[in-house]
Amino acid sequence: MQAQATIKLLKSAPWTARCGMLVIAFYVLIAVFAPVLTPYGESQVVGFEFEPWGEQFLLGTDNLGRDMLTRLVYGARNTIGIAFVTTCLAFFIGIVTGFMAATLGGWMDQILARVVDVLMAIPQLIFALLILTIIGTSVPALVMVIAVLDSTRVFRLSRAVAMNIVVMDFVEVAKLRGEGLWWVMRHEVLPNALPPLVAEFGLRFCFVFLFISALSFLGLGIQPPTADWGSMVKDNATLIAYGDITPLLPAGSIALLTVGVNFVVDWFLHKTSGLRDEH
Repeated sequence: MQAQATIKLLKSAPWTARCGMLVIAFYVLIAVFAPVLTPYGESQVVGFEFEPWGEQFLLGTDNLGRDMLTRLVYGARNTIGIAFVTTCLAFFIGIVTGFMAATLGGWMDQILARVVDVLMAIPQLIFALLILTIIGTSVPALVMVIAVLDSTRVFRLSRAVAMNIVVMDFVEVAKLRGEGLWWVMRHEVLPNALPPLVAEFGLRFCFVFLFISALSFLGLGIQPPTADWGSMVKDNATLIAYGDITPLLPAGSIALLTVGVNFVVDWFLHKTSGLRDEH
């Protein structure tokens, strides 16, 4: 029954949402099966630098002589995987602190809200560049810094949504029953706040994905020899002056995934809003 309901829901989706789902599924398959789909190793030097497209190297080679197709496929695994983990961590931090602020109120709400206001007052990119310059650019440091900075946006949304839920009668009944803070947050607040949070997850993933690519382009994101779309654009940017579109391939991959995720998020927001399609 659940499978039939899912198939019916997918059939009712507009063509934009279906295209978005296909794009996401395509990227996930590439990321999962990267070692099978690539002819060379991720960091293997297989030819001369900047070799043109041909039979041996379908998309040519990069500035060090590594196969661009291989790097592009592995870039999907690294960039998307790290962005997904970072977004999940940001949502865990933001939802927990946002629900605590809304449920407890009082001084806890004021302290958390003021800390978030201070963090949001500083430009995110500049703050991330400063922190990563100090603590280093390892993958765990990158994930933690971006997750903490991005959790401030999740905090604002989860707190605002939870504020409207904690005043409901069923939450008051749960408190009078003697249920603890975590039980109330998990069983009463979270289920009723899921639709906007799920939609926000898709948007946050796009922002984190683009943020990591921007940091890599600036040299403080995912470090070489790990393949990453942002650093691939930087490393091969000189080819644009010679009319070679190779540097645009990782940039186009970033743009295509962003558009696909936004198509799905728009459809999900429309479905959860209760609005009917106009015929």
